[in-house]
Amino acid sequence: MGVAVLLSIGRHPVSGRARRAATDAQALEMALALRPRRLTAIHAGPPANAEALRGYLGMGLERLTLLVLPEGSDPVEPLIGHLREFDPSLILTGRQAEDGEGSGMLPYLIARGLDAAVVPDVVRIGPADGPDSMPGATNLIQALPRGQRRSLTAAGRLIATIHPSAPPARSSAFGPARRGVIEPVAAQATADLFLSDCEHRPWRPKPKLMRVKRGGSALDRLKAATESKSGKGQLLVNPTPEAGALAIYDSLVEQGMLP
Repeated sequence: MGVAVLLSIGRHPVSGRARRAATDAQALEMALALRPRRLTAIHAGPPANAEALRGYLGMGLERLTLLVLPEGSDPVEPLIGHLREFDPSLILTGRQAEDGEGSGMLPYLIARGLDAAVVPDVVRIGPADGPDSMPGATNLIQALPRGQRRSLTAAGRLIATIHPSAPPARSSAFGPARRGVIEPVAAQATADLFLSDCEHRPWRPKPKLMRVKRGGSALDRLKAATESKSGKGQLLVNPTPEAGALAIYDSLVEQGMLP
């Protein structure tokens, strides 16, 4: 089975420095655990921050392919062309980039170009086993809301995006990161028209809406506008099993999870 991993350059949320992306590193960890016969790791973009890709090499990769693209170009078509040459049966990637446009559409656009299926939010993957399994089928565990999981079996070419609750990536070792090879490959790409029309500005938190209270004193109106609403939960200290179960049941009914 040939496996390809699409890697992006992440951005540290505090310092802002370039680093390996968290979910992309988890995708590479999942690919290394599969021990495929053929494994390729690909990054498409300008070579300015290519040194940040060595964080992936430190996970055990010997080689990483860098599709060299001009700044502000669309990486979809170059990635599709390169993947057609490698012809993998499984493509792993994070579900959204940490830097740049970050729309989360890249896996779906590549799947349309390769005529492949997409399974989002995967937390575990492996070959399908069982007497009724199709040859070359893949078994996947998909993350659902509220901690639920769903088991899927897929055959044919497949693109899986990795959920943050997947197994964490191993630490990047300094020695392998230095010894690994980043292989640049020239690629032709068109300009990303959507990104060129966007306005770039520093991120800032959205303002919170103030609750306006009519009547009362000025102090009451100020408290209503500035104080946060406290939760409706209750604190139980060493409750009996019956009291704890009843409190959990009442909470589930209040949230609409139980009739």
